[in-house]
Amino acid sequence: MSSTHPYVGMWVTADGGIRQELKPTGRYEEERGGRKRAYTGRYTVTGTHIDYLDDLGFTATGDVRDGILHHEHLVLYREVAEHSAGA
Repeated sequence: MSSTHPYVGMWVTADGGIRQELKPTGRYEEERGGRKRAYTGRYTVTGTHIDYLDDLGFTATGDVRDGILHHEHLVLYREVAEHSAGA
């Protein structure tokens, strides 16, 4: 996975309770309820589809539609880094 791939980066639920980072190495880390690395594993992207293989052995899927990641029952949005004005 390339660091320039459009899906690499942080994805977050609207309430901020779940944060999922897709790393350029093909690994992911998911934070839930403030628990960092609650889930970790590998992911692969085929078109707009993402397949996840957790380090514990379970699998999950996701699809990016209109810039929104639909990961199983979750809806995650790209986290946009805030830049301070004049910086």
